[in-house]
Parts: sequence; C-alpha cells; structure tokens
Amino acid sequence: MEHSKYRIYTVMAVMCAAGLVLIGQLVRWQVVEHYRFVAWAEAEHQDELVIPSRRGEVRDRSGYLLATDLIEYDISVSPKIVSDPPVTADRLDALLDMSREEILQRLTSKKPWVPIAGGVSQSVGETIFEWDLTGLQVEPRPKRVYPEGHLGAHVLGFVNNNGNGFYGVEGYYDTLLRGKPGLQAGERSPFGEMIPLAVSHFVPPVSGATLYLTIDRTVQSLVQQELENAVRQYQAQGGSVVVLDPKTGAILAMAGYPDYDPNTFSVSDNSLFADPNVSEQYEPGSVFKIITMAAGLDAGVIGPEGIIYDGGLIEIGGRVIYNWDRQGHGNVDMTDVLAKSLNVGAAQVAMALGKDRFYTYVKRFGFGRLTEIDLENEGPGTLKTPKDATWHESDLGTNSFGQGIAVTPVQAAAAIAAVANNGLLMKPYAVQRITNGERSVEVKPIVVRRVVSADTAHTLTNMLVNALKRANSQALLPGYQVAGKTGTAQIPVPGGYHPTLTLTSFGGYLPADDPQVMILVIIDRPSTSKWGSQTAAPTFNRIAEQMVVLLDIPPDDVRLAQAGQ
Repeated sequence: MEHSKYRIYTVMAVMCAAGLVLIGQLVRWQVVEHYRFVAWAEAEHQDELVIPSRRGEVRDRSGYLLATDLIEYDISVSPKIVSDPPVTADRLDALLDMSREEILQRLTSKKPWVPIAGGVSQSVGETIFEWDLTGLQVEPRPKRVYPEGHLGAHVLGFVNNNGNGFYGVEGYYDTLLRGKPGLQAGERSPFGEMIPLAVSHFVPPVSGATLYLTIDRTVQSLVQQELENAVRQYQAQGGSVVVLDPKTGAILAMAGYPDYDPNTFSVSDNSLFADPNVSEQYEPGSVFKIITMAAGLDAGVIGPEGIIYDGGLIEIGGRVIYNWDRQGHGNVDMTDVLAKSLNVGAAQVAMALGKDRFYTYVKRFGFGRLTEIDLENEGPGTLKTPKDATWHESDLGTNSFGQGIAVTPVQAAAAIAAVANNGLLMKPYAVQRITNGERSVEVKPIVVRRVVSADTAHTLTNMLVNALKRANSQALLPGYQVAGKTGTAQIPVPGGYHPTLTLTSFGGYLPADDPQVMILVIIDRPSTSKWGSQTAAPTFNRIAEQMVVLLDIPPDDVRLAQAGQ
C-alpha cells in the first residue's frame, strides 16, 4: 500500500514539475518574450524589397544621347503553383524565342523555382507581366546601352552586369550616375509577392544624375574616322588623338584606336578598355621641344633670334647626343632649332637652363603628376629628376627633346595648350554640366597655374608658326596660321631602343593669334614612314581642315576683317 502511495506521489510530482515547466514557458512566451515572438511572427509575413534606381544618362555637349538604361525582364516560374502549364506554355511560346517543349518542361519541373528566359525585351516583359498569371515571376532589370556603339567608347567606359561602372566617365562618376535605390516594406502573400494594400513603408528610388560631356558628337565622329584611316593608311599598330579647347581645357574629342563597342564589352578584348589618352604613357620625342624652348625663353637664357652653333653632336654626362639626321647645321637661330628639330640645339637650351630650372619648368607644365581629368584610370607618366637615384646627368640632354621621359597624351595636350593659352595651364575635363532632378551644375574651367609669361607664350607661338613654314610642314592649313611641332620618338625596349620602330606625333593649335582648338595626334609604330612629319602632321591637317568648318572658325583674313568692323 505504501509502495502504491509512493508511486502516486512520484507521478504527481512529475506532473506538477511538468506543469510548472509548461507554465514557465507560457509565461516566457506570453509575458517575458512576448514582443520578440510577435516580431518573429510578423517577420514571417513581412518583406523588404530593394527598388533599383535608374542610372543617369550621358549626353554630348549638345544633348545628344550617348548612354542610357533600357529595361529588360527576367522570366521565371514556381512550377508547383502554375494552374494550367500547357495553356501557359502556348501563350509564352508566342512571345519567347524558345520552343514550346522547352517552356513546358520548365513549367512542369519538380524544382521549386526555375528560370525561363533572361534579357527579355521591355515590350515582351510588360505583356507577360500584365497577364498576372499565378506562378510566373516577371522581374525588371536595367540594361546599359550605347546608341552610337564605338563612338566615344574610351571616354564613356561601360557598365557591367552588376551595375558597376568601369573606365571613362562611367567609372569616374559611377556613384553619381547610380543614384540611390528605394525600399518597399510590407506584408507578402503565401506566394512570396508583396501585397500592395499591406505596404507599410516606401522610400522611392532616386535616379542618377545626367552628365553632359564637353565632347561634341560630330567632332568625335570625325576624329575617330580620321584616326582609323590614318592607322590603316600608315600601317600602324594604333594611335590616339586629343582635341581640346586651350582656353578652358574642355575636351572636344578624344579617341584611341583600336577601340571597342561598350554594348558588347563582355566579348571584347579587355586590353582595349583603358583609354590610351589617359592611361598609357609614351616618350613624346621632339614635340617636347616646345616645353624646353618655352622654359629657355621664359628664363631668359635664350631669345627668339639668338644664335647657337650646331656641330651635329654634343656630349652631356658622358653621353653623345646626335641630331636625328646625324648632320651638323652650323649657326642656327632658335626657330631653326624647331623647324629642323635639332636635338643638339634643344640640349644646349637645357644645359643653359641647368638641371634645377629645367625640371622646375617641366613639373610646372604638369609632367610627372596627374592632370586630374575626370576620367577613370589616369596615369601620371614617368619623370626622373636630379633627386632620384636613377637620374643621370645625361638625362638633362635627352629629356630636352622628349627622350627618357614618359607622358600621357592628355598631359602633353594640356601642356601644349598652355602655350596657346597665354601661358596658363588649364585642367582638362570631360563633363561640362551635371543635372540631378531640378538641380543643374555647370563645371567651370580651372586654371592650374601659370607656367610661363604671356609674352613668352606669344613669342613661342610665333616661332612655332614660322618653324612650320620654314619646314614646309604637311600640317599647314591654307587660310590659317598654325602653331605646332612634330615628334618622332624611338620605342623603348629592354637594353635601349628599337632600331626601326617609332611613335610619331604632332601637336598644334589654330588660329595661332587666337587659338580655338588644340589637336594632338599620335601614330603608334607606323610602317610606311617612321617620321612624324609624314604621318602625324598630315593627319593633323585632315582633322583641322574639317574641324574649322564644324566649329565655324573662319579663315584668318575673314575673322580679322570681321573683328575690325
């Protein structure tokens, strides 16, 4: 009897303990942790949907569309809740570029979710969306398109499938172009879709800013076509052109060849993505004599009519420097040094300046540092100075005519443009206006610094004009005074320079008395001729001849007559 009582008490104790545990849990669930469990339950029915923003457009200076977003749709299905797969397959078969059998197979799959088609056009996607068929998901996604294809590819860059901008303005202004995504929070249906009437929180997306470039679409097209023609005509490996307004630094056109179509960047050679005008460096050759001569004139160590003796060679730091023709030219003035492109003459100017003053001027012109142009992946070039352990005294001589120094085309263009602009170096830029909603910001030209006096710039401009005339340059344009200089640079290779390959160039501006446009042409390893005078100079001429028409720049006599009225 006592044993039975013991068992009864034990059972009652266990039941009481279990009851106490249950009561404790109920108290915890309903009192202590009530709010946590309520939130947990609500979370099972709530959802947050990130609403992507529309990426901003890119337009040329006149408003012509160069880059924009189109909407494409991804179609997918939850097979278990499709009410009538055969009928649905019939309807999709009429719109999608797929066989009915393949569509039906996906609609009847055992998987909980199956993609049907991606990248469907906006019209087709919106049609399917309006059907409102249970089980079909129609999700929009933006696609970046470039209506002009190759036009301005290096300046524009591209946007990858994740919506990230790379290269050009797409990369540099990526954050601004992206805008801000929106957010929608609310209760979802058993099928995972947001219930419109149950939305509790909504933040609309903010579209990205629209960029208006300094690029002129027509000028850009002209430059690209002439550059491609030149590369083919001279059987070169490539080339590049920079066209800018010397008074502001605004880029009017910028091209590199070969290039690519940003619409199909994923199947393009990725070595073509970087803009050679801002990312690649080259030895400028005799175009750099403009800088050396500007420094010598500004420092007063030479005059425009000063005479030097050119014996055909000069020794500096144990290295013998020769003229390109291996000839001596006797007594020559400074304009002859430019006209005949005499390395010995340029080296004498650098020696007269001395290493400290020479490199001070070179850096003042912006070499060895970024121009800070608003394009992604800019390189600073390479400049050795006497403070560097690798600098040698002979570098003073070779640097004077553009050998042993590496620059980017946009650096060289900006430096030459500074001479055209009365000695003021302008910061080059590719975007002239940014609009964001109702707000619009004009980009103002920025003066970086004065590199030489206005008198020096005017004197050197006249020397460059006369030098081209003395050389009977192919860059000369009838009706216009042109100031400029050719360049022919050897290609660096391990152990020295290639014996035959060259990089040719011409940098010039016009009209010389009131420069409206500066053009730098670079031809990479031409085969028909290794000289800039026979490749880059005539290319400059062809571009300038058409550009004065497109930019409405009258011949000098007409312009001066109009100014005198």
